[in-house]
Amino acid sequence: MAPAPRVIALDGPAGSGKSTIARRLAREIGWTFFETGAIYRALAVIAAERGVALDDAAGLEALIDDFDLSFRTAPDGSNRVRVGERDLTERCYAPEVSRGASQVSAWPGVRQRLVRFQREAALASSGLIMEGRDIGTVIVPEAPLKVFLTATPEARAQRRLLQLREAGRELPFDQVLAEVRERDERDTKRAAAPLRQADDAVLLDTTELSFEQVIAALVQLARDRALL
Repeated sequence: MAPAPRVIALDGPAGSGKSTIARRLAREIGWTFFETGAIYRALAVIAAERGVALDDAAGLEALIDDFDLSFRTAPDGSNRVRVGERDLTERCYAPEVSRGASQVSAWPGVRQRLVRFQREAALASSGLIMEGRDIGTVIVPEAPLKVFLTATPEARAQRRLLQLREAGRELPFDQVLAEVRERDERDTKRAAAPLRQADDAVLLDTTELSFEQVIAALVQLARDRALL
């Protein structure tokens, strides 16, 4: 029997803080951070550049076959997303790209192709923190530690609002909250790998927790699993 991959799987809905938490946790324990959602964001960017509609499943699948995607970790622990020789990191996090990423990720053929890329990275790593929506259920179901991060829609919308303000964008709270709820609806009801908590995942509600408390809880869980 092959040894279990050294992967901590962090799943949860949009706005639950997965990326920020995973990045900080990786620095805390000296593991590598892998932001799986960036794959779908990059695909949405390339699709827009090449005129492929986000509802064109066959066209998106064809793009993946010519999709030279790679990640590099910057000194601050963040992922740099590259397609070929181009760094698309900043473009990948524009609000319109977030919506596009959710749309392209709903296609079964797209997910099947990109799941292979993610799983190969997980099995080859000596210590990887992966965050997304189907890490513990589809990508690495044998991960020794799976955590489902969540928070109320209102708390997640408030966090998203603060991120947008830091980026110089102002949107009404009600609009951001509606987008969070729309994303939840789409992610939980999609045909391919819908968002759900793995049966053996630890549920961690971060609504009333500080950032430091969340990190401390995750470090303790990793220790309990003898990963540290």
